[in-house]
Amino acid sequence: MNGLAGVREEAGVWSFEAPDEATTLAIAAAQAAWLEPGDFVGLTGDLGAGKTAFARGLVRALTEEAELEAPSPTFTLMQVYEAPAGPVVHADFYRLRGPTELANLGWEEAVDGAIAVVEWPEKVPQALPNDRLEIEIRFDPSRGPDFRLLALRGFGAIKPRLGLALGVARLLERAGWSDARREFLRGDASIRAYERLIKPGGETAILMISPPRPDGPILRFGKSYAAIAKLAPDIRAFVAMDEGLRGLGYSAPALIAYSIDEGLALTEDLGSVTIAESGAPDGARYAPAIALLADLHARDLPPGLSAGEEAYELPVYDIEAMLVEVELALDWYASAIARVTPPSGARMQFLALWREVLQPVLTEPTTWTLRDYHSPNLHWLPDRPGLKRIGLIDFQDAVIGPPAYDVVSLLQDARVDVPEDLEMRLAALYMRRRTSADPAFDTQRFAAAYAAMGAQRATKILGLFARLDKRDGKPEYLRHLPRIERYLARNLAHPLLQPLALWYRSHLPRALGPPPDKSDS
Repeated sequence: MNGLAGVREEAGVWSFEAPDEATTLAIAAAQAAWLEPGDFVGLTGDLGAGKTAFARGLVRALTEEAELEAPSPTFTLMQVYEAPAGPVVHADFYRLRGPTELANLGWEEAVDGAIAVVEWPEKVPQALPNDRLEIEIRFDPSRGPDFRLLALRGFGAIKPRLGLALGVARLLERAGWSDARREFLRGDASIRAYERLIKPGGETAILMISPPRPDGPILRFGKSYAAIAKLAPDIRAFVAMDEGLRGLGYSAPALIAYSIDEGLALTEDLGSVTIAESGAPDGARYAPAIALLADLHARDLPPGLSAGEEAYELPVYDIEAMLVEVELALDWYASAIARVTPPSGARMQFLALWREVLQPVLTEPTTWTLRDYHSPNLHWLPDRPGLKRIGLIDFQDAVIGPPAYDVVSLLQDARVDVPEDLEMRLAALYMRRRTSADPAFDTQRFAAAYAAMGAQRATKILGLFARLDKRDGKPEYLRHLPRIERYLARNLAHPLLQPLALWYRSHLPRALGPPPDKSDS
């Protein structure tokens, strides 16, 4: 965005210098990237200050018609344009004498579901919504006849969106990616958003938008769920883990530019091909993915890393974090899916049994646990050598934890069916590699930890996916529940987990899979 290098922010007001009309138009066009239907943009300033020029740049960008004339609606009062995102209403309130005249224009109907761009909005202050963007444009004759000063201020829900949009624009300009086309990528069950940037020459990169995680209600210990579960509060963890993994020679995406304070990172694009081909696991790709884990877990890894110039220490995946995760099944899955409410005594027994299961696992040697090591986050890079063929993303919630956690995360993938024989072959491959690197590696203890971590992870995911449906309106995750229930039943069959298996059969049998269809008998 022309002129963005000199942007200043003070007390929530973003100030721009526009030495010519072209810069004004460019600044206006940049706002089109983040405006949504229902947004209100008010343009203020003296007569001839450039409000119509700014509106023209905005309307052209929204309609994607670079030559659109978009004249001032001084006499028509309101002009409606069709844009890919929906209607755009360009209005001028200068000649209006109050809300009655505005109502006579059919204003509310016109702006319903539209982006409203209004010159002289102060003439009818009753029409100003609480959530809005206001842009003041002023002359500065001492700096030239075409020089303008623009001040952008967001109100209500617009304020953080404005700050984020300008932060992205500054990052892209600093990295030399301002000319890139932006494509939104489908996200997963997180607060993060991703875009693929495509330069005119075809070069691509990934923009990660990861604002600081809002702290939820206090759950216990004076902490929120996210704090207890050791979820990363901001983008520092991603930057630190990215640099740490690349330092070990793995294919984490190269960092092009980032802003920790704004929660933004521009990274190398690892493509769209994962180790699961068309929704099915590819054994030829899963094998190097399991080999990478064996290689990582055999290393003497530091607990401390750095995020740029800041020190970063990986949190420990302790028993309280694991317990608060399995409780999600009681809080969401039990009521929403199983239609049961275990009594308080059963809940206490549930947590006590889980403590017994987890305690020996957590006394074993630990490693970097990436925590989301599964097919959507493992890209296939066949042109790279060895373990570099596995491209790693989504590791910002990494912790110091049991090696078995990531192994079971990969081999009991929540989103694709991993055949049991493939799971067993790859688990055996992992154990052979670990034993080869360390003859003292105990395969029986690992097998017990694998079952415990598999049961813990499956229980957590049942709760997470039920919550995504019930609380967040994302029912698409429910289709994975039968697979996860099968994993849980398989893990609970381990002899050391029999007391816990009995609890599930008594209080939450639905989690072990739906009952058989009696009509088939």
